[in-house]
Amino acid sequence: MSIWEYWKETAAGKSNLRLLVSGKGWVTFADRHDNEGKVAERGSKEEIDSALINALSASNFSTLIGAGASLCTRDGDGEPIAPSMADLWNSVEAAVGAAEFAAICARFPKAKLEKNIEKLLSLCKVYLELNDGAEDDDHDVTEVQNFVTQAEASILARVDFVNQDTALPAHETYVRKIGRRGFRKTRAKLFTTNYDLALEEAARRLRFTIIDGFSHSLDQVYDRQHYEMDIVRREATKEAPDYIPNVFQLYKLHGSADWRRIGTEVMRSRDNTNGKPVLIYPRSSKYQEAFDPPYLDMMGAFQAALREPDTALIVAGFGFNDDHISRPIMSALESNLSLRLIICDPGFILSENDLRGIAPEPAEHTIPIGLPPANGFLARIMLLAQQGDPRLHLMNGRFEDLVDALPDLIGETDRERHAERVKVLRDQGA
Repeated sequence: MSIWEYWKETAAGKSNLRLLVSGKGWVTFADRHDNEGKVAERGSKEEIDSALINALSASNFSTLIGAGASLCTRDGDGEPIAPSMADLWNSVEAAVGAAEFAAICARFPKAKLEKNIEKLLSLCKVYLELNDGAEDDDHDVTEVQNFVTQAEASILARVDFVNQDTALPAHETYVRKIGRRGFRKTRAKLFTTNYDLALEEAARRLRFTIIDGFSHSLDQVYDRQHYEMDIVRREATKEAPDYIPNVFQLYKLHGSADWRRIGTEVMRSRDNTNGKPVLIYPRSSKYQEAFDPPYLDMMGAFQAALREPDTALIVAGFGFNDDHISRPIMSALESNLSLRLIICDPGFILSENDLRGIAPEPAEHTIPIGLPPANGFLARIMLLAQQGDPRLHLMNGRFEDLVDALPDLIGETDRERHAERVKVLRDQGA
């Protein structure tokens, strides 16, 4: 059994979390008790709770989620629907046809593709750049161009999987706990590399308000100045405006399934026949593309957030494989002494036997630190944590496990309770 199969079989919950404790190893969430019921070894619960409370209470709070956060989404039948890299590979192959797909792969015989669609599209991009200026009737170039067009259309269709029936319990809890952050502090900033609409749909269901750079006009148009705006309530009996609760800022670093470039404008639409999708597709040129508008605005906001004093960043579902995002985080760790960084990743511990224990024995309370992660950024961050850097907290676990552990700093408001009652009333009348 692989480590990923272990996680598929494990129900979500904060008890799955393990914290890296300097000088000890990966300590389980709960205490270990002896045969008499006394605490024999302290778990990491108190330290995890403290780290998350301090992060959410920071003057400037940000969070970053990647593709791993969408793996817990489910369709109406309870089946997972977010695509993996292998799923995208299979989708593209089905869309273009097995024979044509094999022909494209055969153009790069020395490449170890291993069902990595990002690597294949990167090679196609390089091929087209090297053959830029070729004759219009060049069959080879046309074939690769057509493949890239079909592949991108297939990827867009595959990542646009969220609808009103999609089960999003973790995303709804995540939005509720983070979006409720006290409005006397700066609004929480949610950064994501995901194209899907899980966060938007979760916010819609909860009646939370998103500031995402788009206007509130009938045709929603992107303008970076919209991030400078906020939502207030004006009452005749009050002289000063009242900042409403349950508002957060959303930055989609790689674009979104419902963004379209129409003329010179970026607009919100899910009509594939109108405009060009605004996405940074999986390929090695992501770094360069991320510094074109509107992605440049998103990256600028991300880098600025990391430089702010008394800043906290929680990262989940992100593997640090995108250099243009990982490098600013590393730079902030080196320069911002007030930065607090929490990373939750299910791949810190690579053996399912360590997590499961050998039957019938339970897993060890503390698991020794194994080999460093293959990713260079994570390996360096882990080294800092092992050296006792108090700004860092590394947790082994999934997005949904972390969400369960996040504290509710602010209780449910009367407006939220009323919205839920109205929703139940409408559902019964449907």
